[in-house]
Amino acid sequence: MEVVFLIAAFNALFFSLLLYQKRPAAKQDTILIFWMMYLGFYTGVYGLTSSFLFTDYPLWSAAFISLLMLHGPFLYWYARSLVMPQYRPSRSDLLHLMPFLLFNLYILINALSPASTEGIRLDHSGEHGGEAPLFVFFLVLTALSGPIYFAFTISLFKRLDIRIFNQFSSLKDINLRWLRTLVLAFGVVWTLLMAAAAMHHMFRLFSWSFCTDGLALSLSIFIILIGYFGLRQREIFPGTTNLQYAVVDSEDKKYSSSNLKAEDAIKLKNLVEMHMTTSKPYLNPELSLSQLAGEINVSPHHLSQVINEHFERNFFDFVNWYRVQEVKERLIDPEYNHLSVLGIAFEAGFNSKSAFNRVFKNVEGETPTQFKKRQSVSL
Repeated sequence: MEVVFLIAAFNALFFSLLLYQKRPAAKQDTILIFWMMYLGFYTGVYGLTSSFLFTDYPLWSAAFISLLMLHGPFLYWYARSLVMPQYRPSRSDLLHLMPFLLFNLYILINALSPASTEGIRLDHSGEHGGEAPLFVFFLVLTALSGPIYFAFTISLFKRLDIRIFNQFSSLKDINLRWLRTLVLAFGVVWTLLMAAAAMHHMFRLFSWSFCTDGLALSLSIFIILIGYFGLRQREIFPGTTNLQYAVVDSEDKKYSSSNLKAEDAIKLKNLVEMHMTTSKPYLNPELSLSQLAGEINVSPHHLSQVINEHFERNFFDFVNWYRVQEVKERLIDPEYNHLSVLGIAFEAGFNSKSAFNRVFKNVEGETPTQFKKRQSVSL
């Protein structure tokens, strides 16, 4: 098992090197580099010392376990850097490190008083008067840290969905499905292992090595997955400004600060309709709000306001409604009989079969195949 942990540590450092050389570099890559170095250090030290660390060095082992408090903040910072285009690490982010720092301050204070170290032990070997209450408190914080940050990270995905649907017409490669799946799966495994560790301390169930080996093994698997997908992940909102996103940060935003007059909004609505009908920009599968705004020479802020308030749709639904209409026209046009339904969908601007089928059914209440058959019968 130790070999597995050492291999994981090597992989973490290797991914860090690849991320360092990645071009163009994005802010989330810097966070991921430090995250990988932390994971490599943890799994490497565990692989080298697990056979004696917890039995021979109780204070050092407690400090080592406190490192688990850092995994959740790294996950949250990484997800936040992907989801929030205006996010920049600041001093306030250091508050996430306070539980880890306080835990180690507690260990350091006890190290100066040998008599008080009797209550700081993780493996329950030897005779002592029981665990110190404050030590148990920090162990509970360590156990809760992972699940709490997994929950924080999942909450960020709702914000991501709002921004994506208001900025892009396609979800391909930007909806972070891989990270959502990884957070959910790893969150469940991590929570179960922490629960096992808690039961070990309270009821002496399971062995301590089962808990620590399980955590280290899950981190080893996590290194491979987060490293591989993180290396491939591009920046979702490159080159953006706070102004462009201020109006789409929540579904309930009412554009109260907008300077767009009512009569200008009507003119812009008509301009957008004419452009969508004549130029058909929706045929571009990568069409974004900023691209469409540039084509008609308006600000993304005002364009987003008009689409949300006057068309009563987000940008994603707005563009894909036009794509569905284009597909419908071509499905009944003999000129396109040589193409499959999916071929027509791709020509109309869709770039995913699953997304096309889902959007078409949401708009029309039936699948593309059902629509085509119904049109054939009516003819």
